[in-house]
Amino acid sequence: MFNCIHHIAIICSDYAVSKHFYTDILGLKIKNEEYRQDRNSFKLDLEVGGIYQIELFSFPEPPKRPSRPETTGLRHLAFEVDNLDIVIEQLNRKGVITEPVRIDECTGKRFTFFADPDGLPLELYEK
Repeated sequence: MFNCIHHIAIICSDYAVSKHFYTDILGLKIKNEEYRQDRNSFKLDLEVGGIYQIELFSFPEPPKRPSRPETTGLRHLAFEVDNLDIVIEQLNRKGVITEPVRIDECTGKRFTFFADPDGLPLELYEK
């Protein structure tokens, strides 16, 4: 029924900070950026590995979404990486704090978490 995930939408509280984080720190490629006057909102389309798209939105004074304790709904966004250690080192050098590496009990794969500027949990999952 479904072909793939078309996009994931993220609403940020500070557009400039989040744009810097997702493009300069995480290295996602900008596909399109527009300011929507009627909504006083930016929409930034980001490319992940040439396949999926993240839409980064800004809105005036969006309410905070609780992340901890964990609540019902989308839990986190996970990025597959070839070498977890290399990506962790690159992010740490850019000031991104990552959690200790864990092992997925079901797959035996290594993973870790970090957060975006608004506290959205992001996961690195080793291929």
